[in-house]
Amino acid sequence: MNWHKLTSGFFFALFGAVAVWSGIFFLQMHRDLTALRAQEAANQRRLAEARTKLETQEKYLDQLRHDPALVESVIRKKLGYVRAQEVVFRFEDNRTP
Repeated sequence: MNWHKLTSGFFFALFGAVAVWSGIFFLQMHRDLTALRAQEAANQRRLAEARTKLETQEKYLDQLRHDPALVESVIRKKLGYVRAQEVVFRFEDNRTP
């Protein structure tokens, strides 16, 4: 009879320990899953922003390929090119802050 109570007590304690361990394990898994879902949502937002930026850049590139006036204006602004027989006036900023 003593052995029966002892083994039953041992198995109940073992079951309780496994139940507590399982609860802690699944709680941690739930926390990890919540964090990963938040990270996925942030990554989806960044991906959407990157796709929008890419689409804008592709449109600009297409304009550069097909619009000579745009190409000329970009070259003039960024590289400072001028046509032959054009006069460029450059003024220094003498204002004091």
